[in-house]
Amino acid sequence: MFAVVRTGGKQYRVAEGDKIAVEKLAGEAGETIELGDVLLAGEGDSLADAGKVKVSAEIIAQAKSEKVFVFKKRRRHNYRRRAGHRQQMTLLRIVSVGEGKAAPKKAAAAKSHDAEKQEPAKGADVKKETKAKKAAPVKDGAASKPAAKKADSE
Repeated sequence: MFAVVRTGGKQYRVAEGDKIAVEKLAGEAGETIELGDVLLAGEGDSLADAGKVKVSAEIIAQAKSEKVFVFKKRRRHNYRRRAGHRQQMTLLRIVSVGEGKAAPKKAAAAKSHDAEKQEPAKGADVKKETKAKKAAPVKDGAASKPAAKKADSE
């Protein structure tokens, strides 16, 4: 199912799983918000009642967009001004688009925290394995050559 939502003076066509960058919204990373102004909704060729559709999104991060330079110049008057600006924006992941259903706030947060706890444990095992591989001895012929060079230079 897709929906067209309006936020920050712009319109976005979204579906479940999409990631979008919108004008800054209040909230911290990991929070779930509801985009209330749904203009159009439907699935495939059929349209649904936009008043009943709810769009839930998770805030991924608060960030800044690319820098925009403003340059003013007046010919033959030695007048040049340069200014830059970076607009605040919010990165969103669309969690659900549907009639009357909103994503559970606590369940989504609990799943992400559990996944984060498990991933570092797996990563730590990988690091130990790589250290063990690096500590393995090298072939005798390759190891003796650098040692001989060091002995000659001293």
